Amino acid sequence: MSLRYALLALLTAQPMTGYDLAKSFHSSVGHVWSAPDSQIYPELRRMETGGLIEATAVARSTQATQATKRIYHITALGEQAFRAWMAEPVEYSRERDPAHLRAAYFEWADPDSVREQLRAHVRHWAGLREQWQGQFAAIRDRTHPIFVQRLLISPESERPRIAAYKLFAYEGLIARAEQEIGWAERGLRLADELEPEPPEGVRGKLGEGGGTSPGEEVDL
Repeated sequence: MSLRYALLALLTAQPMTGYDLAKSFHSSVGHVWSAPDSQIYPELRRMETGGLIEATAVARSTQATQATKRIYHITALGEQAFRAWMAEPVEYSRERDPAHLRAAYFEWADPDSVREQLRAHVRHWAGLREQWQGQFAAIRDRTHPIFVQRLLISPESERPRIAAYKLFAYEGLIARAEQEIGWAERGLRLADELEPEPPEGVRGKLGEGGGTSPGEEVDL
């Protein structure tokens, strides 16, 4: 159901077509609530049926066809539903974290696999951090189009409050990314302590089959 309220949140800034909603979704609220277009458009139809939004058909800006486009507006009922949702306590879902689940059993993995998984974790969260830092900067510098539009329709006295909460949300996301990056980097150091990589020459011999054969006795 959170997808519905994410879409309502966008429409509190300005009316939009379905295409513009989907585009704005992926560049704003999509950073905290991911959803593909295949979910967005059916949800818009359900919201319209439920009276949360209404659509106005307007002619497309072309002389070639008589086609129209639908522009969605939030209704009074939609605003009421959005405010009610914002007043509800957050329902936290149970944790499902494959990266940390695997980390708890890294002793079963090949040391090289452990290192690669941790490096991949760093890359993943570094990419997210870069995206979130970009959003933070766009809000701070007032260059984000949806944010700018929201400020334009809001009383001047409310604008600092609006900006502060948006920045606060992205600060939390950036902090989460930095925590995950730091955790994985600590894991890499731990792997080096527990599973030191063999010297280059030794590794080459092992790769060429220089290890022991099954059943072969080894002097320890």
